[in-house]
Amino acid sequence: MEEVDSVLVDNVKSFAAGGFGGICAVLTGHPFDLVKVRLQTGLYKSSIECVKQTIVKDGALGLYRGVLPPLLGVTPMFAVSFWGYDVGKKLVAYSSGKSIDQFTIRDISTAGFISAIPTTLVAAPFERIKVMMQIQEGKSSNNTMGAVVKEMYRTGGIRSIFKGSVATLARDGPGSALYFATYEYVKEKLSKPGSNELSLVAIMTAGGSAGVAMWLGVFPIDTIKSTQQSSNTPISISQVTKNIYAKGGIKAFFPGVGPALARSFPANAATFLGVELAKNFFDNVV
Repeated sequence: MEEVDSVLVDNVKSFAAGGFGGICAVLTGHPFDLVKVRLQTGLYKSSIECVKQTIVKDGALGLYRGVLPPLLGVTPMFAVSFWGYDVGKKLVAYSSGKSIDQFTIRDISTAGFISAIPTTLVAAPFERIKVMMQIQEGKSSNNTMGAVVKEMYRTGGIRSIFKGSVATLARDGPGSALYFATYEYVKEKLSKPGSNELSLVAIMTAGGSAGVAMWLGVFPIDTIKSTQQSSNTPISISQVTKNIYAKGGIKAFFPGVGPALARSFPANAATFLGVELAKNFFDNVV
């Protein structure tokens, strides 16, 4: 019974720490994400133009348009992701017969990929709502979360709300593998051998590097996902891909890559810092 209680406590710790990390990520990175999505969906041609026009039309708070869905969705999404990562590590350890401290990069990547499977169930609908809110402009636009959800449901039912789920998993599977593998590798290289002390510099550098590595690896898939989710009419991933390529070739899959990379380092540095501090707090309290 004590073993069951210990597993439950570990799961709760992972879930809560991941959720706190998600809040840190959203508050740090949302303005960058808004610019990325507006460039991906063709509303603007440059980051500077996007920021200027957003502030002119909506004020400075316009850079946080659509922040509610990420706060409501990314927080549990990160909670599920970090919980899923811990579950993935346990599954890999069980199947390989290794202890977690013996993991190779391949083992960590596998655990990271596993984490994306449950995460997609949370991420896909909130990403869809976020994208639909972010492509709206002007103070008179019908931009409340409830209104956006109602309109999506009216035009396509529950399937409309979950549009882009396959593309989300296609992005987050390999993305999570890169994400966690990069974090663990860089943190190990920057930490003192055999030391259990938290190094804030190592955590933030590793977290930021993890975010950059993830986005560099999956950005074209994210463009396909954002484009598919910004449409209120049914459209397949293959058709979206063809349409994007027809507009500008390979280059067309990378609009908004600048804001995404600019966001990824501070946002993910904040994420892992929040996760590690929360875990340390729970370990000392619980």
